[in-house]
Amino acid sequence: MSLDQAISPLVAIALIELMVATGLGIRLADVVDAAGDWRLLARAGLVNYVAVPFAAVVLLLLLRIEPTAAAGFLILAVCPGAPYAPPLTALAGGNVAISAGLMMVLAGSSVIVAPLLLSVLLPFTTGSGELRVDALRMLGTILVTQLLPLSSGLAVNYWRPDLAARLLKPAVAVGKILNVAVIGLILLTQARQLMEIRFIGILAMLIWLGISMVLGGSAGGLKDKDRRAVALTTSIRNVGLGVVITTSAFAGTPAVTAVLAYGLVQLLGSFLLALWWHHAPSLVGSAAR
Repeated sequence: MSLDQAISPLVAIALIELMVATGLGIRLADVVDAAGDWRLLARAGLVNYVAVPFAAVVLLLLLRIEPTAAAGFLILAVCPGAPYAPPLTALAGGNVAISAGLMMVLAGSSVIVAPLLLSVLLPFTTGSGELRVDALRMLGTILVTQLLPLSSGLAVNYWRPDLAARLLKPAVAVGKILNVAVIGLILLTQARQLMEIRFIGILAMLIWLGISMVLGGSAGGLKDKDRRAVALTTSIRNVGLGVVITTSAFAGTPAVTAVLAYGLVQLLGSFLLALWWHHAPSLVGSAAR
């Protein structure tokens, strides 16, 4: 078993636990409200499933990224709905209900949309018919590691809100421990590969992240809090799911390194954007005085 395959079970466990914890903290009403605003939902869907993957394909083709590394980026491009979006939106002073609702809708729709998009984009972008992801296996991975645990947490919150409230704090604490363990193991096993990434590769990741933020913000509508929510929900791709898929389909290849590298870049970039937004009101107020 390779090191990539060895970390996959831990990543899967961390993702499942995080999705359960996220579900415990989301009200069904948030999901219903997000789904009810069909204009916002349509804009967010187009951005996440058309514009962001298109931007990734263009960058990959222009920079002639190695095929297996390109496969890793494409997997992230078609996998939105990461659970880190709501807490970052809260830090940014955005509409957390919109972020949570969109995350749930995107996570659910990715069960069907992600395998279909990948079956088209992967051979087109890499120029190789040999690089394939088993659509049924990917579907099973999304269901087991994302949709089912998220739905179970959401169900507990709906039927037993008192129990959900008691479970949420320890679930978040366990999630933090698992995330630290995952990041530590990833850095330990992938340090050399991450250090070998060329400057042009890092620049491409930053450009893609910036494009995702701008596209997401433009889809958020006229309200500033909604724009912040959609921008951050769009910019954070589901790296946990991407790691599980790539370590299953492309273990020991640059695909895994690509997913992990972009995961670090997007987390840092989105955190800095959220932090800037968090301090923006006070900065504006200071300037006015």
